Amino acid sequence: MSNNTQLKFNDPAPDLTLLDKNGKPIRLSSLWKKKVLVLAFTRHFGCPQCKEMIDQLIDAHQTLTERGLQLAIVSHASAESAKAFCDQRAPDAICLADVDRSAYLAYGLYRGTFWQTLLSPRIWLSNRRLAREKGFKPDLPYPGQDAYQMSGTFVIGMDGRIRLPYYYEDIADHPPVDLLLHGIMGVDWKNPFDTKSLV
Repeated sequence: MSNNTQLKFNDPAPDLTLLDKNGKPIRLSSLWKKKVLVLAFTRHFGCPQCKEMIDQLIDAHQTLTERGLQLAIVSHASAESAKAFCDQRAPDAICLADVDRSAYLAYGLYRGTFWQTLLSPRIWLSNRRLAREKGFKPDLPYPGQDAYQMSGTFVIGMDGRIRLPYYYEDIADHPPVDLLLHGIMGVDWKNPFDTKSLV
């Protein structure tokens, strides 16, 4: 895991303005003020594991919505590339472009090591499985995307605080959808964290 600064449970979520897939600015807080936000950062569009992650999130999209959660997928491609990719793989999700990776950095998502992005046996096993089961194979990143960029997923409450920070150990590691839906021991993401209960 990276030694860079990472967000922790109940930290304020960084509030930045990104572009939607039509190139219009959208403030992250405008999303989490309406619903609990599942903010999923992708690695790059040629990444088999990212395709699997997005497919799993889209398969669970209706259930996420029923539980009062809103899904937003962030990439560091152009808005045009994000639109093309999301129209194909995630037409029902909010897709955001973070070309300069300011949101990635604010959320503690940095460039991974060779081990995290290429050499881990878990990655090779994952690549083999995804090629066999889904026909996914590693492709080059889209122009402007970085193959070493790490992914992460965050659940952000309507109070703008991090309910769940999920940092990948390597690119084959992504959170189970059940964790996003139900948290740990069935926590309700809508409830603010009460620090008084710890006193």
